[in-house]
Amino acid sequence: MKEPQSTAYWHEKLKQLGIIVIIPSYNNGKTLADVIESVRSYAPDILVVNDGSTDETAGILSRKANLQVITHPANRGKGVALKHGLCHAKAQGFRYAITIDSDGQHFASDIPSFIEAIEKEPDTLLVGSRNLASDNMPGKNTFANKFSNFWFTLETGIKLQDTQSGYRLYPLQQMNVDKWYYTAKYEFELEALVFAAWGDIAVKNIPVHVYYPPQEERVSHFRPFRDFTRISILNTVLVFITFLWIIPRNFFRKLTWKNCKRFFSEHVTHSPESNLRITAAITLGVFMGIVPVWGYQMLITLFLAHLLRLNKVIAIVAANISIPPMIPFLLYGSYATGCKVLGEPVNLHLNELSFANVKSVIEQYLIGSIIFAVVCSLVAGVISFALLTTCRRKKI
Repeated sequence: MKEPQSTAYWHEKLKQLGIIVIIPSYNNGKTLADVIESVRSYAPDILVVNDGSTDETAGILSRKANLQVITHPANRGKGVALKHGLCHAKAQGFRYAITIDSDGQHFASDIPSFIEAIEKEPDTLLVGSRNLASDNMPGKNTFANKFSNFWFTLETGIKLQDTQSGYRLYPLQQMNVDKWYYTAKYEFELEALVFAAWGDIAVKNIPVHVYYPPQEERVSHFRPFRDFTRISILNTVLVFITFLWIIPRNFFRKLTWKNCKRFFSEHVTHSPESNLRITAAITLGVFMGIVPVWGYQMLITLFLAHLLRLNKVIAIVAANISIPPMIPFLLYGSYATGCKVLGEPVNLHLNELSFANVKSVIEQYLIGSIIFAVVCSLVAGVISFALLTTCRRKKI
């Protein structure tokens, strides 16, 4: 067992690594002073963001020496408090910021765990992973965390055990904290994780301890209905961005000659699947890439490929027919097909973008997109099957 290190040791360690601890606080006067003092045992640089507290918080902070304070005249939400704290720390040149809640549920004694992890993997965004099976863990927190974990995985492809913990270490110099983030409340922490992952910042969990006092002693500003609604709206927006921009972007980043050769070798030429099943996966992908379910095309493609036991990778690659450069052609092809089916002239007023103009073509587009998707997927299937039959190596 390691000998506990002194306060001077940790102060020097955090100075060397460029770490500041940020404590956002709103009406947690009963626990704030103890949290600050416990953090002082490890961190020489502490920033408290007083987010419009109306209790004794201001008086507590005025009596504390060697403490940076940002004060909001009125409560603006945890997200705004965190963003202002992170921007302030980055402007001062700190490399990392550890955020810890002021309600006493986190233990400052876990700060060494963050230090050990960040020394092994610099510039990683570390999220404290709580024990969700804890006896006193509120039910709403457990549900919110599982809900958040699911959407985070869908939006980034990264699996975390805890995405809601406010005990974190942010790599400030890797993050555009002054440009990202639009949310003001609890959903900010999920948004920050997603943007970091999209920016190719490594995001990982480390285990931390947590204390939840009995129900009658808890001070919580989390409002289930309002906050779940905001989080749901945020996730809807992030899912749209994921499937319309992030997945195509990542697809093109990996579109090297070496990766293309590997893909065709693994999933086509040396695949144990039959030509017919590979063709079916391509057909499904092309169809889903054209039908008007914008934002959910990849998700539905994955679900259908899993249901039909088709190659998911091939189906997703084929669904990327709806990448941005192709979208104008797919939209026009769908609209023109609808006009042909309905016996109407192709009459687009591209110089008059208005609600009435869009409304006048929506019927033709919706009808045409289904037919156009069927035709294109069948054509792609026929061509693919012919090429596979002609060129694919015979299995030994």
